[in-house]
Amino acid sequence: MTGHIEIREGSWAELGEIASEIRRVVFIDEQQVPLEEEWDGRDDTCRHFLAVHGDTALGTARLLPDGHIGRVAVLREARGLGIGAALMQAAIASARRLGHAQVELAAQTHALAFYENFGFTAFGDVFMDAGIPHRNMRLSLPG
Repeated sequence: MTGHIEIREGSWAELGEIASEIRRVVFIDEQQVPLEEEWDGRDDTCRHFLAVHGDTALGTARLLPDGHIGRVAVLREARGLGIGAALMQAAIASARRLGHAQVELAAQTHALAFYENFGFTAFGDVFMDAGIPHRNMRLSLPG
């Protein structure tokens, strides 16, 4: 797959139908996250991001009103192409525009190095979420 990856930013009303399908495939089918944990009722209040190549959506992420980035998901066939990085850059830029002093996320432990590449630092202990080990991470956004 070559060519330009476009990142779209919008509301759940605008992007939710496509974003929810990517999250279903990655989190519910692939990682066996329970439905009720994936659909936490918070999507309506978030900014959403969709990575699109041509007409095909390949990844998604969300930014909660409190500055948490979450639900970063890239379809298996599109991994390793920089899509997760593009989604993170868009979410961080959006948080900065919205005036957040910092962003936080709960990283699956296998992905700690990925987030460290953006300047995130881990804090606190490893904890289990949906049966998957995670650590909290934080990135300061200097004004």
